[in-house]
Amino acid sequence: MRNRQGVGTGPGAGLTLAAVAVVQFMVSLDLSVVNVGLPEIAAGLGFGAVGLTWVIHAYALTFGGLLLLGGKAADRYGRRRVLLGGLALFGLASLAGGFAQQPGHLVAARAAQGIGAAALAPAALALLTATFPAGKARVRAFGVWSAMNAAGGTLGVLAGGLLTEYAGWRWVMFVNVPMALCALALAWRGVPATPPTARGGRPDVLGAVLATAGTTLLVFGVVRTDRYAWTSPVTLTTLAVAALLLAAFVRVERTTSREPLLRPGLLANRSVAGANAYNLLVGAAMAAAFYFVSLYVQRVLGTGPALTGVMFLPFALGVVVGSVLAVRLGYRLPPRGLLVAGALLTATGFAWFGLISPDGSFATDVLGPSVVASVGFGLCLGPVVSVATAGVAPRETGTASGLLTSSRQIGASLGLAALGTAADHRTGATATRQTLNDGYALGLTLSAALLTAAALIALTALRPTRLLAPRKTPGPTAALTGSAAE
Repeated sequence: MRNRQGVGTGPGAGLTLAAVAVVQFMVSLDLSVVNVGLPEIAAGLGFGAVGLTWVIHAYALTFGGLLLLGGKAADRYGRRRVLLGGLALFGLASLAGGFAQQPGHLVAARAAQGIGAAALAPAALALLTATFPAGKARVRAFGVWSAMNAAGGTLGVLAGGLLTEYAGWRWVMFVNVPMALCALALAWRGVPATPPTARGGRPDVLGAVLATAGTTLLVFGVVRTDRYAWTSPVTLTTLAVAALLLAAFVRVERTTSREPLLRPGLLANRSVAGANAYNLLVGAAMAAAFYFVSLYVQRVLGTGPALTGVMFLPFALGVVVGSVLAVRLGYRLPPRGLLVAGALLTATGFAWFGLISPDGSFATDVLGPSVVASVGFGLCLGPVVSVATAGVAPRETGTASGLLTSSRQIGASLGLAALGTAADHRTGATATRQTLNDGYALGLTLSAALLTAAALIALTALRPTRLLAPRKTPGPTAALTGSAAE
């Protein structure tokens, strides 16, 4: 049901929001819950030092590489259908991973999880955008989404530590199963089976292959810098081939007579382009900062995995506070203001983190910057999604959602690899508490710099418009041109 302004109301909208919230919490939690359990996973299944990294890389490759395809599938075949299929695959893959008996079994399960996540994440976002197209309900809905997104990522560290220490590493996989079942039940009951929004033209198979191969190879080249330096022939060749594939994809999209995977005009939308550039930098900074803070707490301060997870709770609570503030301020301020303020506040927290010392403590070196950075992060999470999908034609909301999630995932891979390399170079060959601290401090300072750049992008690329006006139902002409209105 929708009110006179076209804003989703009623039990159906509430169930859709609940399903999307559970989906986002589950996907975000899965990105971090496995990390803490890696040592136990290695011991339990006999992973080598190199092979263990593929527990993370297998998920990152399929998730990041298939997001555009998942978003397009949601538009072409129906958001509800793609969401349900993605949830079923994600849940089954999580169950299979928990029962893994050999390293290859777990890596295959993680790859299947990534495929499921690449389908369900953009479908869920597209459903949220369509159900809450404008008004205060949209601000509140994206506030809930952003809080669940951040809470899942942060609480994943806590859950990973507790489950690994007290229940065994297999539960970092099993924990996804009840959440997937819950989201399936909510989506089955509350999400209407609407017809696909995209046109029924012939699919752009060549573009899909080029985009998937190029994006996957880009992520692969970046994550492999833990073994091959950025200037090594292996890395340079991989990235060059990825660039060629993506360039070929752009050319195909401009000339194809089929229905394109990513219409070039979509990126001509100033809001879409600016929000994705902003999101890429935020993803790079946040992934690297989480990594450095976790290692600082464990390797420099000497904290165990379970207590490390507890130390991340103030961050989770701060993000919830920031998300609530974003809802309240979103009624009065344009999203651009929230994006600038959120990025600068988070940058301030990371710059404060850059002052860590080897003789520090949680109270003096972690708590204060965690609160500042997390509130800033909560301020910008919901608005960036709202900006990236505002003004996009209904037939392209899945594609726009997949593009936004892809920019965050690729940014996370790039940021973690690039800033990790810089931190390792600062640490040097001898890893002592002092040298490790110096490396992590540099990485956190560079994360602050990335967020400052994100604030500049929001200030210069986005317009100071509000997103609370009712959204009119587009006519035939508007439906074809509305996505490039800006």
